[in-house]
Formats: sequence, C-alpha cells, structure tokens
Amino acid sequence: MDRGLAVLLTALAGGLIALQAPINAGLGKATGSLPAALISFLVGTVALTAIVVLSGKAGGLGSTFDVSWYYLLGGLLGAVYVANALIAVTAIGAGGVAAATITGQLVASVAIDRLGLFGLDQVSLSPERIVGVGLLLAGTVLVVR
Repeated sequence: MDRGLAVLLTALAGGLIALQAPINAGLGKATGSLPAALISFLVGTVALTAIVVLSGKAGGLGSTFDVSWYYLLGGLLGAVYVANALIAVTAIGAGGVAAATITGQLVASVAIDRLGLFGLDQVSLSPERIVGVGLLLAGTVLVVR
C-alpha cells in the first residue's frame, strides 16, 4: 500500500475510534459500562465474522494456535481499552480519551520500535522522536485540563 494512502486511511480510522468512546458511553447509560463494552465487542465480532466469511479468508482460522501465545492477546487488550474508555469518557471527555489514548499508543509504539519487539525491525530513538513524544504529552495535558 502506498504510504500516503496508508496514513490517510489510518487517520480516518483514528477518527472513527474517536467516535467509539462517546457512542459506547451513550450505550453504557442504558446498560451500564461493562455490559456496554460486551455489547460493543459482540457487535464487532458479528461484523468481523461476516467480513472474514464473505472475503473467503475463513481458512486462515485453522492456524490460530500456531503462533506464540502473546499474539492471541489482541482481543483482551482491546477489551481493556474499550472498558476503560467507557468509564474514562465521563471524567475527561471524548477529547481527553482520544488524547490520552494516542499518547499511550505513541509512547508504547516508540518503545516497541526501539526494542524491536514482536518481530519488528529496531528503530533508533532519535531526538525528533523524543520531541514528538514530548509534544504529544504536553498536548494531552492541555486537552485534559
């Protein structure tokens, strides 16, 4: 995929994630926070099941347990995020959840790149990367104040 298109599509997906916390919080007002997280994942599971089946890629599911155990934690990590965002959005708002999420993602991603974890190539910790993380941290502080 072209780098420019990848950045554009990822930014659009990020915009959709910004909708997730307030939408789930609205659901949570009717059902409670944790039931709302469960419903969110159930709807997502149904959607992904349809996508996998309709794409003809269901055969890949046979290799699910041929990977290291930690590659199976993605759903758990997503559940922790959704449950946390449902609760945090009432305290810090959608902007605060988005800012803190992106900051956490960037800090962890820079560390993962630096260490070359999960089979990724190592990427050095440059001054530009450090400044970028610092600016994002500062932005998060300003957004949640």
